Amino acid sequence: TLTRPSPDRLVFFLGGRDLEMVTIRELLEQEAPGRFHDKGLGWGARASSYEGEIRTARSQGFTAVLVELENDLGLHDNALLIADHHGPRAGKEAPTSLHQVFQLLGLPPTRWTRHFDLVAANDRGYIPALTALKASPREIAEIRAADRHAQGVTAEEEAEAEQAARNLETDASGLLTIARLPHAHTATLTDRLHTDLGGPGYRNLLVLSPGEVNFFGDGQIVLALAERYPNAWCGGALPDRGFWGLHCDTVDSAKIRRIVSALLDDERYLTPSNEHAGLASLDQNE
Repeated sequence: TLTRPSPDRLVFFLGGRDLEMVTIRELLEQEAPGRFHDKGLGWGARASSYEGEIRTARSQGFTAVLVELENDLGLHDNALLIADHHGPRAGKEAPTSLHQVFQLLGLPPTRWTRHFDLVAANDRGYIPALTALKASPREIAEIRAADRHAQGVTAEEEAEAEQAARNLETDASGLLTIARLPHAHTATLTDRLHTDLGGPGYRNLLVLSPGEVNFFGDGQIVLALAERYPNAWCGGALPDRGFWGLHCDTVDSAKIRRIVSALLDDERYLTPSNEHAGLASLDQNE
């Protein structure tokens, strides 16, 4: 649980944009006007993008709240809080960043809405979590479309994902689906493949993009990859299902494909979730 100073002494700095981050911004516009900074950053955003603003806030006696920002400034004192739901903070029972910001603002439970529930579920556990909330097909489609819009997905990228979905490969005796996507907005592909949105489904998915590789699927594979590549990101409803990703300008994506295939071929890493054909995995919302 986050230590909660007085809400009026907090200044928020927003990380990579997706539907949850847009929702957090809208909440802050209502509850903390003038006390947040949003530069519309992408996935993997770092606190150094706000270095000047953070130093100014701290010098004025405010507590800086890093919302899904890598703390690359080495700030470790009482004038810093972190709201995040990735890496070691991820988990199917862990509070999402939206929950954490809501708590830091000291808002009463009556302010929490159905929309917040849907946004948080989508961020934590993608479509399976929305389904567990008894979201209607229309609600699921609307949340996913809003998430892609928040990420800045273009019509061209949607078309490229459509093409990628028609050219899938498989490995590890069918346990792994491999896709080649010419951009890193993986939601365009994972949404299309999900059975609840009319797709064919998949057990585990490896998406190879220029300069980036992403895996969605079995939680034990995610944790094994996270241990092997400490500079990567991960999250989701761990330890059951999750996502993992890495900027790989200097890493051989073909090597990562071999590693994932080998892990899936090792039955020690398989969990019951991998036994259900057509199960689509979590989405990192990128």
